[in-house]
Amino acid sequence: MQPRFVGRLGLADAVTVGNAMLGFIAAFAATRDASLAARILLLAAVADGLDGVIARKRGGSLAGPYLDSLADVASFGVAPALLIASRAADAWTLADDPVAHLLGLLLPAVYVAMAVTRLGLYTAYDSDASETKGVPTTLAATVLSAGVLAGLVGPILLVALSGVLAALMVTQVTYPDLHPQDAIVMGTVQALAIVLRGRPGEAFAFALLFLALAYLTLGPRFYWT
Repeated sequence: MQPRFVGRLGLADAVTVGNAMLGFIAAFAATRDASLAARILLLAAVADGLDGVIARKRGGSLAGPYLDSLADVASFGVAPALLIASRAADAWTLADDPVAHLLGLLLPAVYVAMAVTRLGLYTAYDSDASETKGVPTTLAATVLSAGVLAGLVGPILLVALSGVLAALMVTQVTYPDLHPQDAIVMGTVQALAIVLRGRPGEAFAFALLFLALAYLTLGPRFYWT
């Protein structure tokens, strides 16, 4: 007997499911190696962009939007939150600083809750539009991961950023989809930040962080112009 997905799901869906697998691997790595987890998260972000390209070129399935949001919960909701919580737990123990320790757990939990909320709203209202309301979860995870790889975001800033990004995910601020040429540039910088080590890797991670923050802050107002 064939699995139920045979004949119903396509190549784009396979990439989406691969994105979910990367989310699990990133979550596992987050408790052991923050840099490795950040690289896997960026790879998941590349996969997330790739499945959209494939769906536009070859067509998608009815299940595609639902699979995409479910995969994003794993890769850009749970995995980044575990990265943040793990770094926070390493920095502040419950015995030494209970307030910071609890905040390091609570804010990532809120981050997951807002990511799930945003993705549900996206699937219901924005999946067929050329723009979306609230900060995309992929963008939020990219900011966090690039900051870790660039060596600019420590535990305190990670926890604070998780709270800020969680709030921004459910705002009414509208973010337009990236133009194809801009997505290629972003993807290239992401790929180099993933594969390069040492100073070159940090440089491309910094460039990625700069691009992501520029889109985060300026995209809603200036991108279409």
